[in-house]
Amino acid sequence: MPKHILIPTDGSETAQRGVDYGLALARNLGAKATILTCTDPYPLSGLAVGAGWIPSEDELNAFNKSQAEAAGKVLQAVRTAAASHNVETALLHASDARPATAILQTAEACGADLIVMGSHGRRGVDRLLLGSQTAEVLARATIPVLVVK
Repeated sequence: MPKHILIPTDGSETAQRGVDYGLALARNLGAKATILTCTDPYPLSGLAVGAGWIPSEDELNAFNKSQAEAAGKVLQAVRTAAASHNVETALLHASDARPATAILQTAEACGADLIVMGSHGRRGVDRLLLGSQTAEVLARATIPVLVVK
């Protein structure tokens, strides 16, 4: 039986179904949960970098601040849901991260023995098959992964 469940989310509707399922499962099993949200690095185009353009420190700071605020909103919504399920949770934000890599690294670092995640997130909302990050987690994970549609 899982004792520590990692639940990644990007705040999308599909990811929220994974959060809801993961929290209910954690409650029913008496497991703790770690909730993870990831934000992307500053978007640099190869053409801009090749032309010698580099974002200013102010631009990077503004971008990082907006990413942290967005992550905070996602995690606050999950904190509220976790409290209603009476589940012990840790909330994490991985910034400047590829989601699949951050999910796998966090699972190992926190000692999770199950990952519960939505079938796709914001990047793959229009896809009928698994999102690319979910597929990568499934392919590379060394612990069980439960995908919620």
